[in-house]
Parts: sequence; C-alpha cells; structure tokens
Amino acid sequence: MTRAHTEHGIERKQQLLDAAERLFAARGYAATRISDICAAAGVAKGLFYWYFPTKESLFEELVRTMRLALRRAQAAAMDPQADAAMRIRQGAEASVRFMAEHQPYFALLDVERTDDTMAAVLQEGSDVYAADVRKLVVEAQEHGLVADGDPAFYTVGVMGAVSSFSHAHRRGRLTMSIDELAPLVGDWVTQALTGRAVPQDSARDVRRPG
Repeated sequence: MTRAHTEHGIERKQQLLDAAERLFAARGYAATRISDICAAAGVAKGLFYWYFPTKESLFEELVRTMRLALRRAQAAAMDPQADAAMRIRQGAEASVRFMAEHQPYFALLDVERTDDTMAAVLQEGSDVYAADVRKLVVEAQEHGLVADGDPAFYTVGVMGAVSSFSHAHRRGRLTMSIDELAPLVGDWVTQALTGRAVPQDSARDVRRPG
C-alpha cells in the first residue's frame, strides 16, 4: 500500500533508514533486528511497520534511496555544456566522493552482495548506474571522443575503476585524501576512454610534475 507521509513522517522514516544503515554496517544485516533499528531511531516498533512491512523492505528502500542520492550527486557534478567524455569524468569523480562520504553503507554492500536475498536489489542499482554510463559512452563515441567498440566494455571499465579505487580507499590500501583520489580516478577513466590523462577542455587546471 502506498502511504502518504507528512513532513514529520518523512523525517521519521529517514530516521529509521539512517539507523538501519549504521546498524547494518556495524553488525551485518542478519544480526540486526527490527527492535534494534527502532531503538536506535528512537521510535516505537509499531511505527516501523507503518513504513516498512519487513526488514527486507527497509533494506530495499535504503538501497534505492542511496542510489537516488548517488545519481543526484553525479548529476550535480556534471556540466550540461561539457562533452560526454568530460561528463563521464565528472560523474566518476562525484561517485568516488559519494562513496567516501558514505563509507559505512558501501562497506555493508561489500558484505551483503554475496547474500542471494539481497543480490536482486543490489543488481538493480548496478544496472541503473550501468545504463547511465553506457548512454554517455555511446554519446562520446558518436562525437569521436571514444574509440569505436562495444559500449558495454567501456561501461564496465568506468564502473570497475570507480568501484575498485573506492574499495581500496575504504579498506585503507590507498591512504591519500579523497580530494587527491577523486581527480586521479577521473584521470584514469579519461585516459582509458580517450587516450589522454586530462581532457583539453577541462575546467580544472591540473598540472603533473614532468
């Protein structure tokens, strides 16, 4: 059933999602009970069921909420006047920053991705991200910015770079600041797609030694 929520109700719902995110990351999904989430959010258990019929439905809502927030961060970072290759770069950098800002959530996904119960909703998020990147790759190819080839190949490369570098930073294998890492991932993605480390029309003035 679709429920209409007041502004206060939306805030309560977000409190539950925020509490669940913290607890899932700290304890794991299976070990976190609905009563734990309610206690952490400071709401009665009955209120939980007003918003979510099950713990699984809350997890699905959490994933979709974060996916929407990520897409908004990517969109906000992209210059609509820039070419497609630049927008891919800007989206990649924004994604790295977003993943660093929400480290507990993405650490949770590292674990729960192996759970068959959660795989479908997580795959849904990956598919949406892939479709967004692929659309930009195709546009870049149409304008001669990216070589001809299977767009899916380039899409996997962009997503893999963002995910792998973010994971390494999250696990402490990369100790640089996120302000250093994000542009470097942007360089990596741009070089892989276009053959040059920094787009000539980049709005940033980036200089490397030598």
